[in-house]
Amino acid sequence: MEKQTNNSTNVETKLSLLEQENAELKAKLAWYEEQFRLNQKQRFGASSEKSPDQLSFFDEAENTVKSDTTEPDMESITYKRRKQVGAREASLAGLPEEVLHYELSDEEKICPSCEGELHDMGCDERREIKIIPAQAIVVKHMTHKYACRKCEKESIATPIIKAKAPKPPIPGSVASASAVAFIMSQKYAEAMPLYRQEKYLAGLGVAISRQTMANWMIGASERWLTPLYNQMKHILAKQDILHADETTLQVLKEDGREAETKSYMWLYRTGQSATPIVLFDYRTTRASKHPRAFLEGFQGYLQTDGYQGYNAIPGIKLAGCWAHARRYFKNAVEASPPDSQQKSFSQEGLDYCNKLFGIEKEMLEKELDLEERFKHRQRHSQKILDDFSVWLKTMRPKVLPKSKLGEAIHYTLGQWPRLCVFLQDARLELSNNRAERSIKPFVIGRKNWIFSASSKGATASSVIYSIIESAKENGLIPFQYLKFLLDELPNLSSLDSSTLVPFLPWSTDLPKTCFSPKSN
Repeated sequence: MEKQTNNSTNVETKLSLLEQENAELKAKLAWYEEQFRLNQKQRFGASSEKSPDQLSFFDEAENTVKSDTTEPDMESITYKRRKQVGAREASLAGLPEEVLHYELSDEEKICPSCEGELHDMGCDERREIKIIPAQAIVVKHMTHKYACRKCEKESIATPIIKAKAPKPPIPGSVASASAVAFIMSQKYAEAMPLYRQEKYLAGLGVAISRQTMANWMIGASERWLTPLYNQMKHILAKQDILHADETTLQVLKEDGREAETKSYMWLYRTGQSATPIVLFDYRTTRASKHPRAFLEGFQGYLQTDGYQGYNAIPGIKLAGCWAHARRYFKNAVEASPPDSQQKSFSQEGLDYCNKLFGIEKEMLEKELDLEERFKHRQRHSQKILDDFSVWLKTMRPKVLPKSKLGEAIHYTLGQWPRLCVFLQDARLELSNNRAERSIKPFVIGRKNWIFSASSKGATASSVIYSIIESAKENGLIPFQYLKFLLDELPNLSSLDSSTLVPFLPWSTDLPKTCFSPKSN
């Protein structure tokens, strides 16, 4: 009898273990299926994260179309209509103009009927765009020296007076301000690596190696752009709201590190209601000491994607990113089996996020001021947050932690206090997309030039990217602005904070040639 009881117990234990093992295998299989579906979606599906509440103002027809609506019978009608007046003029507005007049000579101003004198009764106008390709020329700076004939004859010492000439951006080099500005803007604004620029310049008859160009970038950045960068950094720390993000960077030659080791490019920028400042900061690691050192003195709101490295910065208030939370739920929807309960739950979580973005879109369309925005969020967004919080806590024990929906719920609850910070100040945004958009030009450029050769090169890149992206945000043409800086800064007596004010990218003292026609 005792033996039979033991056998029964052993069978129950084995069954329990098999059931547990079966449950684990099913969970693992479900996880792999999620990963496969998500991978297929990322490879072959649309990359847009737009939701029904994030409709673009320019694709309303595509977003509102109903596939099940029967098309009416169509009748073909052919007609001509006048082109929209002013569209072409608007596209050419702000560009420099060259006016060419085609007139008759005095001998030709004879009427063919009565041989009387013809008078000018007006002219027909035709506009066209003229493209002037890059051209390389050699500029010889001939600085004249003067001496006194009388002193040469009568005095022991003869004074020699030298005419004033502009100083070059890189002493002892053939590099001009325009050449350095062109190479900088091509690499950092147009993502053209130096080896391709080397070939391009060779086609213009100029033999400049990529190593020489790299030396120009580093030299000009260290001498003239870094002081401006430091001034912008000082102003950045005084702001109330900042955004931050970071991405990887490969540097081939770093002291004590292997070439395969990842370094990081950090980004810090101002919020929507402040003067646009975009700063990059190259560092060897992703450690929290780097943002803590860079943001020393900053005491406002810092909006991030939830990376814990920002937690150690004293005296700041961290604001979360709803775009990241929404992305987790969107991935959960795409990874879930069709018509499954998990897909339904994932969509429910995504809908909560979309409602928050819908409120932001509504406020934007109504052009509410800051006080109205604050009240609108308190009245509408707070209610959605309260309901969403209850839903998250209810769903957490019902889903597998390692599933995509489980990850979405875990991230959102873990970030919840920061995700609610946007209610405290109407100037705060719902997401950190502003920082992601600003770091995107660096990510695109990295795909082309792949790596930085040295730490000096990476540091120079961070400074040049900062100047260019800040210039773009302030409506400037990167090439023209860089050329202006490299023409003028070498001729200043000093590069302190007071002398650099007129050269900042938002300065009203900048020449008109620096501004994009679209910003006028």
